Amino acid sequence: QVQLVESGGGLVQAGGSLRLSCEASVRTFGMYAMGWFRQAPGKEREFVGGISRRGGSTQYADSVKGRFTISRDNAKNTMYLQMNSLKPEDTAVYYCAATMTTGYGLPRRNEYDYWGQGTQVTVSS
Repeated sequence: QVQLVESGGGLVQAGGSLRLSCEASVRTFGMYAMGWFRQAPGKEREFVGGISRRGGSTQYADSVKGRFTISRDNAKNTMYLQMNSLKPEDTAVYYCAATMTTGYGLPRRNEYDYWGQGTQVTVSS
């Protein structure tokens, strides 16, 4: 069983930055591809980005490309989401997710098995 805990959310003005963290309680963190998702009020959960288990590959939703960066530190069992140039439409609960993989690529967006409880990000205009 993998437990994921997000942190770093909060209130920020438009144009500002935040860094979210996702810490995993698992001995083999390096065996898991990781992802970030978000859900705004009244909307479906959407994919934000993902990172392969060694960090060699990343992918992003078009809406965040060029503004958000995903990274991971396998020695610390932690994944990060650096969010710059934030917009009010980025307001959402942000969730991290994980799936065990034997490959070095990125999983499909519906293949994540474990989820955190979420952290609120609010961007004021």
